[in-house]
Amino acid sequence: MFLRPPKKLTNYGSWALITGSTDGIGKSLSFDLASKGLDLILIGRNPQKLQTTSNEIWAKFKTKIKIILIDFEKTSGEEIKKKIKEEIEGLEVGILVNNVGSSTNGARFYHEIGLEGMGSLVNVNIGSVNWVTSAVLPGMLQRRKGAIVNIGSGSSLVVPSYPLFSIYASTKAYVAMFSRSLSLEYKQLGIDVQCQIPLLVATKLASIKRSSFFVPSPEQYSKASVRWIGYDSLCVPYWTHALQWYLFNAMPDSLVNWLLLRYFLNLRKKILRKENKLA
Repeated sequence: MFLRPPKKLTNYGSWALITGSTDGIGKSLSFDLASKGLDLILIGRNPQKLQTTSNEIWAKFKTKIKIILIDFEKTSGEEIKKKIKEEIEGLEVGILVNNVGSSTNGARFYHEIGLEGMGSLVNVNIGSVNWVTSAVLPGMLQRRKGAIVNIGSGSSLVVPSYPLFSIYASTKAYVAMFSRSLSLEYKQLGIDVQCQIPLLVATKLASIKRSSFFVPSPEQYSKASVRWIGYDSLCVPYWTHALQWYLFNAMPDSLVNWLLLRYFLNLRKKILRKENKLA
């Protein structure tokens, strides 16, 4: 599977739309999709980062680029759908990458998050996938071709639980089931829907600065990600992540749960100490 050839992505359409396109996996995917000959629609909430990313990609690939400013945390679903539909009118959007994501500010017990934090996670991690997909899907249906890639998380499938990140992991479980269900619904209509499952990647969201054998850089992960577009409805694109999944599955759930709880409780202590020093 890891050695099979990638699909010719321009066969889906000439444009790719990427959310969360200014940092981490999303930014690297934008570069890699441009390298495959696709024009880009970049969505983000920071106008400076959007413009910088757009300029960097254009300087390297001379591809057409549109930027759309959206804050998924604060904008209603109706507004998001309306804005995207207006911006992509007349464009052959063949690939949609629902990448934007959010997590809690460090390891937190459920009762410490608060209603505002809960709402933010649901809006960004679940709402965005629904709203953007509903804006882009009709055009794909009309053309009877397209690929939708939803970026999930190993926290929702690889391990039996994910303590102190309970809401984040739960939102990503939604993304996985949403993707698998849509894959069955729309495969017969020419649309490939897929949930890609990364484990840890050296990104700002994961609070990891350096890559390693089991923790790829965004650039390393993205290259694997692009090779899997259009294949299985649920996949782990990066090979060392797949190896980790195999190892976790070989361990008793009780042991994995104990290890995770211990690790995240220690992480929480470090975060609290840091916050107390800054207070």
